[in-house]
Amino acid sequence: MGTMHRIVFGDCRSMGEIPDESIHLMVTSPPYYNAPFDYPDLFKDYGDFLGLMRDFCKDLYRVIAPGRIACFVTDDMLVKGEKFPVVADTTRAMLDAGFRYRDRITWVKPKGYVRISRRSGVLLQHPYPMYYYPDNIQESILIFQKGKFDYSYAQKLSAETREKSRIGVDEYNGEDWYLTVWNITNVLPFGERLEKGIAAFPEEIPRRLVKLYSYFGETILDPFLGSGTTAKVAKELGRNSWGYEINPRLRTIIEKKLGAGGGGVAVKFSTRGTRARGNKGSGQSGKG
Repeated sequence: MGTMHRIVFGDCRSMGEIPDESIHLMVTSPPYYNAPFDYPDLFKDYGDFLGLMRDFCKDLYRVIAPGRIACFVTDDMLVKGEKFPVVADTTRAMLDAGFRYRDRITWVKPKGYVRISRRSGVLLQHPYPMYYYPDNIQESILIFQKGKFDYSYAQKLSAETREKSRIGVDEYNGEDWYLTVWNITNVLPFGERLEKGIAAFPEEIPRRLVKLYSYFGETILDPFLGSGTTAKVAKELGRNSWGYEINPRLRTIIEKKLGAGGGGVAVKFSTRGTRARGNKGSGQSGKG
């Protein structure tokens, strides 16, 4: 069975192209508020960032099917010496939109990975109390749910669909998916990778989430699509996808990731007016 992938170059505050309750899973990474390396001064202030998140979460509630899951890869942000509670405020925006808070997974990167701050060095220079600032090698995977899932849904699916959706127990146990801590190597935006210069997240994160929270043939959304990682994983796992991205220059990379036009994969691009705001998903506007 071929898959369909629809990419909209436009702002995800209003996803009017998507019918009500037609999305079975959302996996995304919004633009981290004015992150010094990836998104410096993207938002005029923190309230501007929160406005984007509140508007988006409201429309997300409309498009998500009853009982289904929305996942954010995000974390608190240190900007010019001030720490912003992105995780708490994203959670509040989702709760206010009507979602239930279901789980939180901690994504841990390799120990040697510190991109910017190296805050721990302050104590080495001043080995006294009150000089401690830890370096951050983790991000949060926040998991929300629209109401509760009707588990009789799976019994109505064909035996073939259920079998293609089966989660491998060896993979689940052997890679510690059952824990609230996932140790996954990050993607660095350089070298010969398609994501060079883009804040992309590793394919392993959406791969696990798509397997754990959706069935074969269903539809996945990444509203901050970036370079298209979530859509690529959805295609490989036999799912359809929607993606929103404000940077049309990423189209070539998205096309390469999706292998547009081959292997029974249908990809449709459309463009509409955009607001001057960031989408992070899989790339510059997002993280995917």
